[in-house]
Amino acid sequence: MSSLAQPLAESVVQSVDWLAITPPTITAVVGLVVLVADLFLQEARKSLLGWVSVAGLAASTLMLLPLLDGDRTTFCLTGDATACSYTADRFTLVIQFLVLGGALLAALLSITTLKDADKGLPEGEYWFLLLSSAAGAALLPASRDLATLIVALEVASLPAFALVGIRHGDKKSAEAALKFFLSSVTATAVSLMGVSFVYATTGTLYLTEIADRIQHVDGQFHTLAQTGVVLTLIGFAFKTAAVPFHFWVPDTYVGAPLPIAAYLSVVGKAVGFSGLILVTVVAFPSYADVWGPALAALAALTMTVGNLGALRQQATRAYSAVRLLAWSSVGQAGYLLVPIAAAAYSKDAQKSIGSTVAYALMYAAVNLGAFAVAALVGRSRALNRISDYRGLYASNPLAALLLAFFLLCLAGLPPGVIGLFAKVTVFSAAVDAGLGWLAVVMAVNVVIALFYYLQWTAMLFRAPEGEHDKHRVPAPLTAALALTGALGVALSGAPQLVLRFADTGLF
Repeated sequence: MSSLAQPLAESVVQSVDWLAITPPTITAVVGLVVLVADLFLQEARKSLLGWVSVAGLAASTLMLLPLLDGDRTTFCLTGDATACSYTADRFTLVIQFLVLGGALLAALLSITTLKDADKGLPEGEYWFLLLSSAAGAALLPASRDLATLIVALEVASLPAFALVGIRHGDKKSAEAALKFFLSSVTATAVSLMGVSFVYATTGTLYLTEIADRIQHVDGQFHTLAQTGVVLTLIGFAFKTAAVPFHFWVPDTYVGAPLPIAAYLSVVGKAVGFSGLILVTVVAFPSYADVWGPALAALAALTMTVGNLGALRQQATRAYSAVRLLAWSSVGQAGYLLVPIAAAAYSKDAQKSIGSTVAYALMYAAVNLGAFAVAALVGRSRALNRISDYRGLYASNPLAALLLAFFLLCLAGLPPGVIGLFAKVTVFSAAVDAGLGWLAVVMAVNVVIALFYYLQWTAMLFRAPEGEHDKHRVPAPLTAALALTGALGVALSGAPQLVLRFADTGLF
């Protein structure tokens, strides 16, 4: 009996590569340190927690550098080096850079927001929740089994629910958090059912093993496997804000503190898209005939609904600037879905996935920059209407020029060369995969988006109505604007760097 038990025990012992798991681990540990420190710090010194959080996220991002020398795997089954729960490959590092960099910029915006709130937001809880969510988001792209994927997805999502509703006594914030929570939990439940179906038909949760075994499923379980594939994708489609799982986005962005809206628009999408890529092209490549057409239809629907929603925003409506950015993010999600759908039809799926990652990097930099300017304007104009940006150039020329640049990048117009480059890359992925109809839909949507992006850009340079309040821009907000602006300008000068950096090496 003991001789049988010993090999069995050895077979479940997994190797641990501590360097590979350092980036999300540092983020999680700093989150715990901040939570405990909050108990002992006096109110006057709690602003230190923000800078500790920023330092922790910066350290996590820097720890990606030692991992560039080659792929690393950990938590692997003994005797099977391909069955691992955590893989730090090129794809993982690129998405972790996007996630941790996005969280770092959101943290810089948050320092100013918390100071302006004048103790209206609980600082210790805020930073703990933000770091916890960032740790889960950094874990997800490295996950290579469905259990770890779902756990990482929820670790990234659950703190975000609390962050959206963290304004005590604010009905708008509470309503946004409730909508976000209920819709997300429903999507997760559906996704978990899909995972159970996949496990029932393949007998494994490891993505590489699923890819092999799902091709040889017994005929009577074929429908169950197909259902499992579709249901598993739903949870990740929700995180990407793909239509019809997008309805929570506008109200959630308006109800949340602005840095959290910025965080969800970039890091939340990175979580959804990295999970979607892993389950489609790694776990279910043999079911491309199922998820390929579904994602192509979702991409067309998402970009159309998102852009039409943004087009309908009235400049004088309360929070119209934030709502426009919310609907714009839905439209951008449609563009991001195009190359993933193209991977189902393309002979070079690696190139298609690289197009999505390249677009995500561009979108992250310029969208966070747009939110940073919105946070600056929101300090003096609490309703944050598009009309509040009229004449911004007269009162703050640098902020106006930066916002104009970010909006032109999102529109894909010079001098936002990186936006144009990213859109051409996505468009090319659709054409190369034979999805001409989807490329046409994308072209039409790009034209629609030009109208509202240019309309907002023109508003910045019109003659101001009345006096604009002039405020000194706080250092953290200045840093966020400088980082996003510098990144956008640098990438517009050398756009090929994005595609080279986004070469995922996933296959």
